[in-house]
Amino acid sequence: MLRLSWTQPEDLLPHALVAADLDGVEVGEIRRRWVSAGGTDVAAVNGATPVPAAPLLRSLARTLLREIDELAVPRALRVREPEQLAEILALAPASPTFPAVSADELSDRVLGAWLGRASGCLLGKPVEKISREGIRAIAESTGNWPVASYFTEVGLDPDVAAAYPWNRRSRPTSLVENIDGMPEDDDLNFPLIALDLLERLGTEFTTDDVAQSWLANLPGGRVFTAERIVYRNLLDGYEPADAGAVQNPFRDWIGAQIRTDVYGWVSPGDARRAAAMAFTDARLSHARSGLYGALFAAAACSAALVAGSIGEVIEAGLSVVPAESRYAAAIRFGVTVAESTLDTEAALDAIYAEYGRLHWVHVLNNSALLAFALTRSGGDFATAITLAVTGGWDTDSTGATVGSICGALAGASALPPTWIDPLHNTLTSSIPGFNESPFDELAERTVVLALGETR
Repeated sequence: MLRLSWTQPEDLLPHALVAADLDGVEVGEIRRRWVSAGGTDVAAVNGATPVPAAPLLRSLARTLLREIDELAVPRALRVREPEQLAEILALAPASPTFPAVSADELSDRVLGAWLGRASGCLLGKPVEKISREGIRAIAESTGNWPVASYFTEVGLDPDVAAAYPWNRRSRPTSLVENIDGMPEDDDLNFPLIALDLLERLGTEFTTDDVAQSWLANLPGGRVFTAERIVYRNLLDGYEPADAGAVQNPFRDWIGAQIRTDVYGWVSPGDARRAAAMAFTDARLSHARSGLYGALFAAAACSAALVAGSIGEVIEAGLSVVPAESRYAAAIRFGVTVAESTLDTEAALDAIYAEYGRLHWVHVLNNSALLAFALTRSGGDFATAITLAVTGGWDTDSTGATVGSICGALAGASALPPTWIDPLHNTLTSSIPGFNESPFDELAERTVVLALGETR
């Protein structure tokens, strides 16, 4: 029986109830009707319950999802967390300025960003969805705690393996014993989509262009959460301007944050230019916190190519996010915990105490962890990606963004071979025209765009 995740109405409805609660939208009566009819308001962690709902219950779920879409978000939240770019930037701090870097340094940093993104993602791939406790148990069982290399199952206690199974899609390609270049992942596919958009259409691409690129280049089975909902809605005839707002309870999740690094890489030191492109992309699928995550990542990646410290990078990221938003608060919380005297485990406990109620793919918990890993590491690449991944939640996505930022700060020439050599300078992808792409070639193409040259 096919139980496709992130699409079944009876599975979406509990997530929509949670999202409404988080936004302060009153859904008590809708919840009562759903539970009284036999539904559950406990959201499926992995996106799909094992047994389909009866036809009448499924029909009710569709009806209730439409009703939730029609409910107004409280005015105070709309004012504090707007969804139009000009209004967002009006509530954000001023962007810092940075000195220019030489073309050679820019090339080294862009390559570092591509390699760093891949390495951080690869470290997190096999333990995605596994709890902090499970990640530690696996690492300790294989002599890799604190984590100092990619994960392995050599020497893994069978009881630990049974209690904490690897991510099944990633296990064949992402353990030390079978890594052979960078395997395909949505955290790398989306940067390729962005690179292609910029090469074909320039910086004036539209949200319609993003939607058309997804449909042309991404199989439906390779997009998840909000992106999968939008993909379905586009096929159902909704316009890109509307597709993200229809029965989509994942608009505050991490999907848009993983898509926007390239917009930063082609805008070295120009946070707002990067954010404007990120907005055009992210608005297809996300809103409020999910949208801000995309803007933050683009601006931070822009700064990482020219900045000298993690503090400057985070300042640039926050310069495109409303200062009083929940997203900005999550970043500041991660920074504060990192700067405290708490040891790593106690610091992670504090982050979990604050954000542990959220789903493992939500943007706020993962971004607090992102800020913690960046700040506590001081920009050291190995420290940053291992902190991000051992913190749990969306390990490959957070690991990828942390790796991108720290890889750019360091430059490719300074990245540790133990993390970079297994990539074999090769990226596997199902995106047309990009399979087996060398990272140095991708970096060269990115630099051409950053310098405004033609290929």
